[in-house]
Amino acid sequence: MTGTLYLIPNTLGPTAPEPDALSHILPDQVQAVAARLDYFVAENAKTARAFLKLVGLRHPLAKPLQEIDIAELNVNTPAQALTALLQPLLAGRDAGLVSEAGVPAVADPGADLVRLAHQHGIMVRPLVGPSSLLLAVMASGLNGQSFAFNGYLPTDAEQRARRIKELEQRSRKEKQTQLFIETPYRNAAMLEALVSNCQPGTLVCVATDLSLPSETVRTLTAAKWKTALAGGKGPDFHKKPTVFLLLGQ
Repeated sequence: MTGTLYLIPNTLGPTAPEPDALSHILPDQVQAVAARLDYFVAENAKTARAFLKLVGLRHPLAKPLQEIDIAELNVNTPAQALTALLQPLLAGRDAGLVSEAGVPAVADPGADLVRLAHQHGIMVRPLVGPSSLLLAVMASGLNGQSFAFNGYLPTDAEQRARRIKELEQRSRKEKQTQLFIETPYRNAAMLEALVSNCQPGTLVCVATDLSLPSETVRTLTAAKWKTALAGGKGPDFHKKPTVFLLLGQ
């Protein structure tokens, strides 16, 4: 009998090392599942151990932290290495898939492992936790009935401008909210690109540090964002994880 692959959400940012630090982010049952596992697949073993250390403040871990097996899966992991990551599950051992932040397999290399698990008949169980994308949609005031996540936009200025206009046109035509993310140190450049390339009435939301004490969510028209930036009243989002959303009017 094969083991179960649990998809375990992580926090969306730094969390204080206190016994109840995860209580408002992850249900107690989810923490309990993570605590009883001794094999994990994660983007980075160091940060996965930091997450398990927080879990261990409330639920005793199955083994001492340094004895828990953590295999890494990231954008540099070759496809042919994925089967080996599933071998413990095929041998009957339960495992946890943990992202760097938020839910696994969404804007995350873990999706390939989940697909392969299904192909091998391994049970996959998603657990409840924070998703920055859904939190952003919830808080934006934009269309939550129809939305699309587009990952990262091009870094080249001309290509990025063209892509923004394409997304805006699609959004207006289909009344669909468009979501995307950016490398945190390029957040300011992304907002400037949105202001420069969107129609004045297009709604733009900037959602930063979601679920953290420093969380901010702000929705304005592109025209009002332009005025805010010109007056030095832009968002405090330098090097902070941010989700961008737009809805053409």
